[in-house]
Amino acid sequence: MPANDPLFEPLRLGAIEIPNRVVMAPLTRARATDRTPNALMAEYYQQRASAGLIVSEATAFSEQGYGWPGAPALYNDQQVDGWRRITDAVHQAGGRIFLQLWHMGRVSHPDFQAGRLPVAPSAVAAAGDAHTPTGKKPFVTPHALSVDEIARVVDDYAAATARARRAGFDGVEVHGANGYLIDQFLRDASNRRDDQYGGSIENRLRFLGEVLAAVTAEWAPERTGLRLSPTMNGMGMSDSDPVALYTAAAEMLNGVSLAYVHTAEAIAPGRLYNPDAPRVTPHIRRAYEGVLMTNGGYDHQTAAEAIRSGAADAIAFGQSYIANPDLVERFRAGAALNEPDHSTYYTHGAEGYTDYPAMAETARTATA
Repeated sequence: MPANDPLFEPLRLGAIEIPNRVVMAPLTRARATDRTPNALMAEYYQQRASAGLIVSEATAFSEQGYGWPGAPALYNDQQVDGWRRITDAVHQAGGRIFLQLWHMGRVSHPDFQAGRLPVAPSAVAAAGDAHTPTGKKPFVTPHALSVDEIARVVDDYAAATARARRAGFDGVEVHGANGYLIDQFLRDASNRRDDQYGGSIENRLRFLGEVLAAVTAEWAPERTGLRLSPTMNGMGMSDSDPVALYTAAAEMLNGVSLAYVHTAEAIAPGRLYNPDAPRVTPHIRRAYEGVLMTNGGYDHQTAAEAIRSGAADAIAFGQSYIANPDLVERFRAGAALNEPDHSTYYTHGAEGYTDYPAMAETARTATA
């Protein structure tokens, strides 16, 4: 490990202190049983507890917000109990874990909604296909939420935050990225409203502001993070002026005192969406006064340099954490990383999930 490696410095995230700045990014893995977290998932998360912070896979907090086969949820007591098994396992291993609150909005599908349309800010269909229990199907034109319906969704965020607290999480991360409901309100390609939730940047930020107010009132600002993806262009997402939008978002967030803001933007080809777009994260960094975490194809060297230069305070790693449960220890030792098997990202069972070897296991095998 290089001397004075900033990845291994502690960092205060609101109400908690993390021992290193290597964060496990939220990673959908489709291993839940009937939307309920299980023992296999507990093993998976416990294996990765040396991360400074684990952000859980995206978790639907209402039936309306669900839309991915095998994804976990958190809208009933059985799901609370399932997640409690996972948070207990992570804490027993000395880790910290936030729950990512997820509403898929227009990129859900009637197959998940008992035949009803998914919901969105506007009746504008996403581009591409939904992953349904019976295979890929084209996205449908969603139902545009009324003002009263928006208020009920905001209430659902608050109720889910209370359940996350009961389930033993250290905090929650509001998913405002990747083309899901909050992102659909933020960006003008998907938000065509002409009321107080659409049109101007101020109006398009309103739903996010209301969600954060509800979540932080239910628990605390210092137990709340937020994820944003300013240049993600999948599923028909875009904005006419992302720098202005996300600079305004950062300025709004200065008044909330969150634990952190987490951006997802590619720094290298082949990572996330739209890797050739100019990054907006530097503009957020200049405008936002709190802790900034970022994610998007970093390795040990580029992550350390980002922290050292002040570009970010912590780095979240995604695919590296799929294949390396002991990523922190490998970075410390300068050890080689396991390569992830893309074919098992969304399959079922332990293969490609809990069977990646740690360094100690690899060493034992090599000397046997």
